[in-house]
Amino acid sequence: MGIIRLNNIRCYAYHGCLTEEATIGSEYSVDLIIETDLRRAARTDRLHDTVDYVKLNSIVKDEMGIRSNLLENVAQRILDRILEAFEQINSARVIVAKINPPLGGDVENVSVELSQVR
Repeated sequence: MGIIRLNNIRCYAYHGCLTEEATIGSEYSVDLIIETDLRRAARTDRLHDTVDYVKLNSIVKDEMGIRSNLLENVAQRILDRILEAFEQINSARVIVAKINPPLGGDVENVSVELSQVR
């Protein structure tokens, strides 16, 4: 087994329940943790024997570009797409964080974490 991590994928998106969030948008950070068998890729040194990081990043960017009221919805869509795209993934975890959320206080971020096992 092995772990692939994509840390701090930065996006600008328009998620949230407030009208202002849909209009102004906000900064987001996404982390992915993918569990898969990396032994073959480690031996062959071929991209098609692993999970393509570029495609993972592209999936995150695509899903972050689709507006949602809740971060939970965005995180689940990311998980669904990743597991659909790569059958060799055993489990995936995604953390979606809204930077400087409009909570009326000094909060660095608020995040939602979802995981799924195949």
